[in-house]
Amino acid sequence: MRKPLLTTLLFFLFTQILLSQPIDSILFFTDEAPLEFTITTDLKALQSQKKPEKFYQDGTVAIKWQDNTIITEPIKVSARGKTRKEICRIPPMMIDFRTSPTSRLNHLGKLKMVIGCGTSQTEEELLLKELLCYKIFNQLSDKSFRVRLLKSTYVDTRNRIKSFSQYAFLIEDDGDVARRNGCHKKETAGHFNSEATNRETMTMVALFEYLIGNTDWSVPNGHNIKLIFDRNKENALPYVLPYDFDYSGLVNAEYAVPADIMGTEKVTERVYRGFPRTMDELQQKLTIYREKKLAIYAVINNFMLLSEKTKKGMIQYLEDFYSTINDTKAVQRIFIDNARIN
Repeated sequence: MRKPLLTTLLFFLFTQILLSQPIDSILFFTDEAPLEFTITTDLKALQSQKKPEKFYQDGTVAIKWQDNTIITEPIKVSARGKTRKEICRIPPMMIDFRTSPTSRLNHLGKLKMVIGCGTSQTEEELLLKELLCYKIFNQLSDKSFRVRLLKSTYVDTRNRIKSFSQYAFLIEDDGDVARRNGCHKKETAGHFNSEATNRETMTMVALFEYLIGNTDWSVPNGHNIKLIFDRNKENALPYVLPYDFDYSGLVNAEYAVPADIMGTEKVTERVYRGFPRTMDELQQKLTIYREKKLAIYAVINNFMLLSEKTKKGMIQYLEDFYSTINDTKAVQRIFIDNARIN
């Protein structure tokens, strides 16, 4: 009788140790399975956060994992974003999991949470299309933000808004992107011009933004761009990380309009915002895009949460890019002759 009892006790202790272990912030984003994720906070107060400054309010998160265990912990929540903060029913959030040093979620740090602008199926579809933009860039570069899909439920602590559920996603912290790429981030990095960043990475990012039809980014202004720095080469130029793709042509959100300076009428019109490169430099990077074409299309085609019609439309939009880069004259005209000069 003692052996079974000892085995049961050891299993129980081992299970308790596992259940007390902090969640690894890098491994968290390598798992593809969507998580059940419930946020409880004052949703009305969150809706009223319209100013640029972040104001963190109390909340609680409950995460149900694949093994059916649930972690429930206090968090701090703030509204984030610009346009979406103004127009969306529930704004995108910044979630601070660092409420206690002993918290199992403490290592997740602060994470951006992207939420559907409304509760309709169309709004949810736009969110899922934006999620795929991140996953497409993951195919092209390890220096990219990973994302984690959530089936999220929102509960208002004051019962002024009826609880509702929809898909959402979390964006990996830039410090973790840096850590897994042998880099680090600098809180006071200052402003960098596009050409004062790593040239090869900047080329890949500019081409990617053109691929998805996104012009809503700026390196000097740090707009939808983060920088990470080589940990072992103090004087090396920083690497560029793009994020926030809701204004891209591939997503094609109803509220997205191009800036007047772009000279376009709709976001589905592509504009290359990179600086000139030689034809050899471009073709070197475009070869990667060609080699990754099937993998990129598989990201879309294998995603079961979008309709076949929507996925077909996304593929057609990307096909225009591939037609362009397979035409040497078009490459010369778009990426060299009409590249930015300032």
